[in-house]
Amino acid sequence: MSATLTKTPSTAPSAAPLPAVPARRTGRNTSVVIVGAGPRGTGFLERLAANLPELYGDRPLDIHLVDPHPAGGGRIWRTEQSPLLWMNSQAEDVTMFTDETVDIEGPVRPGPTFAEWAGLDGRTFPSRPQQGAYLRWVYEGARAALPASVVVREHRTRAVRVSGPREGRQRVWLEGRAVPLLADLVVLTLGHLDAEPDAEQRELADFAKRHGLLHLPPDFTADTDLSALPAGEPVLVRGFGLAFVDLMVLLTEGRGGRYEGETYVPSGREPVLYVGSRRGVPYHSKIGYTLEGERPPLPRFFGPAQVDELLKRPGPLDFRRDVWPLLDKELGWAHYHRLFTAHPERTTAAWSAFEEKYAAAPPGGAELDALVASAVPDPADRFDPDALDHPLDGVRFDSSDALQDGVRRHIADDLARRHDPEHSPDLAVFTALLSVYGQLVRLGDTGDPRHWWHGFFSFLASGPPGPRLRQMLALSRAGIVRFLGAGTTVEADEERGVFRAHSVSVPGEWTEARALVEARLPDPTLEHTGSPLLRALHEDGAQATAAGLLAVDPVDGRILERGGRPHPRRFALGPHTTARAGAAFTRPRTGGVAFRQNDATARTVLAFLRDLSCRAPLSARVPVGPSA
Repeated sequence: MSATLTKTPSTAPSAAPLPAVPARRTGRNTSVVIVGAGPRGTGFLERLAANLPELYGDRPLDIHLVDPHPAGGGRIWRTEQSPLLWMNSQAEDVTMFTDETVDIEGPVRPGPTFAEWAGLDGRTFPSRPQQGAYLRWVYEGARAALPASVVVREHRTRAVRVSGPREGRQRVWLEGRAVPLLADLVVLTLGHLDAEPDAEQRELADFAKRHGLLHLPPDFTADTDLSALPAGEPVLVRGFGLAFVDLMVLLTEGRGGRYEGETYVPSGREPVLYVGSRRGVPYHSKIGYTLEGERPPLPRFFGPAQVDELLKRPGPLDFRRDVWPLLDKELGWAHYHRLFTAHPERTTAAWSAFEEKYAAAPPGGAELDALVASAVPDPADRFDPDALDHPLDGVRFDSSDALQDGVRRHIADDLARRHDPEHSPDLAVFTALLSVYGQLVRLGDTGDPRHWWHGFFSFLASGPPGPRLRQMLALSRAGIVRFLGAGTTVEADEERGVFRAHSVSVPGEWTEARALVEARLPDPTLEHTGSPLLRALHEDGAQATAAGLLAVDPVDGRILERGGRPHPRRFALGPHTTARAGAAFTRPRTGGVAFRQNDATARTVLAFLRDLSCRAPLSARVPVGPSA
């Protein structure tokens, strides 16, 4: 269910920058520039404020925040977007504050979850503008927590380049401004970024232009102009994740349609969406129950000790060879711990005996498979990541109509399973996924150049709310959404002047359309990023991984130069880095990987600035009053 904001505690969000706080300052004050003022920048600012009394005291400090979008929500969570777009988390599962489960050196500063702040039922899925209001409130609180000796200035524009010597002040060049900001340190807290089209996207765009077709490349759905998609006409959609869900909402309810119970009542303005992907099915539904009783003790087979061993290995890691077997065993451990302790009637062995043999068996081998087969008689009760990742593999349908029925059954079965505690091993695996993700951050480059792990994690753990999948079923029955199947490919037919799509699920079946939408986020690689700032950093020597991510020190987020040397004055946090930690906010009491990173980086930054301030001559720090 969606939510209506019933209470707005504290200050209401505003798109206008807050005024600078008067303080002692001169042009020679120590300063830090934070590029990106969305959730990640807000979380970093909160950690700066929390650690500042211990590490920096009341010394003068200038903080510059650079972002063309309102601070707090940033681009993705800005309050000025359609309220039809929901968060992908329940209100009780969202917090921007640390608790005792977060492993940090700095002080814990508890605060309300979104549900507590807004006075909502914790099980609701708030809208994105509502989350933007919460983030703005957190941002304003972080600013208010800074002492009077700190000046914060917002710059509503883009940073396009960082220059400066390793051992000296950095220059942050802003779009449309001739004079750069001077900074002792620069911290990039960029969120999801635009990307330049790759070769395939350029070819499709050229084809569309030549034939008078419409091609919408990978983008953030809320920022895409969908008005050119005609009512009643077929539209090919490549991508079946959360970007498709947004597209589906904006082209149905966003065009005046409505739901009456399980039935969709069209407005007549909707196109017909033919959607396909590699898997051919949507992401798994959010789980609709809580884990009662004994929880799996995590981490077990992929914790600090195992990560330490991986880090000691010479040469680059290979994800499938070095990392995945350990993850597979960890996820299986959580699954079977829950199955044996909560549903023992579905097993044929004592947990203690199974546990001992499971621990002794090598990861990913025949011995482990044989053990599971002997103790878990029903294959449906076994953890099978390949079957989870490719549910339509090997399945063929005689016709498109048969495929529609088959995918609808899959979605309905998934909804039922994800809301049934009899399948609680699924929730145990979800908790293990979170644990594993937190450990992987320490590895940096995991040797997974195609981002398979991130996609698998998202497919299992970051799927849409159950109500969205019920809407998808209603739209399918109404003929507004049509499924293409697994292994979907799209080609440009020069002879016919149309886009054509087919899948392996219905051999010989082709679907034609004059519009193609790429329903996925841009690929966050340094090679194709739309950020001139990141491109310039890479050109100037910042290291990129084979997967195209900005390489950073996993300890404190310092940007690594080619050769692996950390830059002493440049830091980066976020999904474009090797320390990608999922969302900038997290579930309460789950360790908050992003919070841990923010704290470590904030403490490193403050210690550096403190030492720099102590070395500066006294005359350079004489207060002359606030500047404009």
